[in-house]
Amino acid sequence: MSRKHFRLHLHTPWKKHYQFPLPRNVVTLSDGVQQPSDASIAKLVLESDPLTLYEALSRPTVQWAPELVNKVLKRLWNHGPKALQFFKHLDRHPSYIHSSSSFDHAIDITARMRDYNAAWALVGRMRSLRCGPTPRTFAILAERYAANGKPHRAVRTFLSMHEHGCRQDLNSFNTVLDVLCKSKRVEMAHTLLKTLRSRFKPDCVSYNIIANGYCLIKRTPIALKVLKEMVQRGINPTMVTYNTLLKGYFRSNQIKEAWEFYLEMKKRKCEIDVVTYTTVIHGFGVAGEVKKSRRVFDEMVKEGVAPGVATCNALIQVLCKKDSVENAVVVFEELVRKGLCVPNLVTYNVVIRGLCHVGDMERALGFMVRMGEHGLRASVQTYNVVIRYFCDAGEIEKGLEMFGKMKDESCLPNLDTYNVLISAMFVRKKSEDLVMAGKLLMEMVDRGFLPRKFAFNRVLNGLVITGNQDFAKEILRMQSRCGRVVRRLKL
Repeated sequence: MSRKHFRLHLHTPWKKHYQFPLPRNVVTLSDGVQQPSDASIAKLVLESDPLTLYEALSRPTVQWAPELVNKVLKRLWNHGPKALQFFKHLDRHPSYIHSSSSFDHAIDITARMRDYNAAWALVGRMRSLRCGPTPRTFAILAERYAANGKPHRAVRTFLSMHEHGCRQDLNSFNTVLDVLCKSKRVEMAHTLLKTLRSRFKPDCVSYNIIANGYCLIKRTPIALKVLKEMVQRGINPTMVTYNTLLKGYFRSNQIKEAWEFYLEMKKRKCEIDVVTYTTVIHGFGVAGEVKKSRRVFDEMVKEGVAPGVATCNALIQVLCKKDSVENAVVVFEELVRKGLCVPNLVTYNVVIRGLCHVGDMERALGFMVRMGEHGLRASVQTYNVVIRYFCDAGEIEKGLEMFGKMKDESCLPNLDTYNVLISAMFVRKKSEDLVMAGKLLMEMVDRGFLPRKFAFNRVLNGLVITGNQDFAKEILRMQSRCGRVVRRLKL
């Protein structure tokens, strides 16, 4: 049985001369040439043979600009190897030079894949083109090092900025402190602040970052000491300072202390802002005190503080998790009707997830339709939630239908999408389901994802057990090309 036979019907075969499809919302250039959209370019990158991709990208019908390139890179965010392939092809383009923002996207993708040598090679390329690196470039590298468990490399990256033609200042210093704190390395950040205090003169932002770092690891007493030290050094606290500590109390489940601190803020005539109210609403909600959460929201409106969409999202999420999804939907409709909230993608995703959780898939799909009517496109997270719940409910065909729809809507599936669907194919243990699992695995690899060895072996075993040995051989060959250890199977 040939590999071609098993290729997903949603996967466009490689073509020697790919013509960009022209979507309804094409951009018309001044000379009348229609510019392909970022969605169609991303689709081309995913579905084209690497050997012919450069030819397609070099055609004069495409007017490359940093904004378009960045949009394509963002669309290919979950397809790292393909995104970098696209970036490198354009780096060879005869009449286009990448911007510093495009390099930053490529460096972020490369570092996220933990290919630090390639990331630094891109930094060198930026210097050779005299378009960087910028403080943003080093912030990206430091963040990726810290997130991947290499905080010392993050610090060294900051300290080496000047060696790459980029001067360190207080902003870049605060950035590395923030990166360390958000990766739960607050002690290291605090030590760095003390060590370099004479060089960078920490400001309120610096101390707020350290205090927030201690709050993140639920050590509010130390956060309070840091803020007292700040005041002793003649630096006045801001609303960010107070909100940081308030959030820290709630995060540590110190609800009584949080409420007392909030009342003290009001007593001292602090200008309670939307962030303060959102923190209290979310904090009470997480603690299960839904009525208090709603009372604070009503108080906020009464005081004339306009709730932001983040506030509304916090309230709706609280109701979904701690009260009832039905009440959350009622509040959603009420807020929209009164003009208190213009729902964004997060708002809809919270409601859709809640409806899926209680099994009301029909209404969840209805909210997806409403998103489109309000000019919002469902994200990969939206589709993943719906696909997961359909599969969990045993409605695998509907899950696959949503998978097809997301691709029709130019929403690129990510690793989670494929993993959810492949796992679902093993529930019924049907031959056709296991064949579909194999097709999905092949498409994953075609699109630049590298499945775990476990996924390969699971699909291989399923195909062998259901009598699909020929297709299993195709998977084995692909596994070998991907550099995975080939398992010895008698086929």
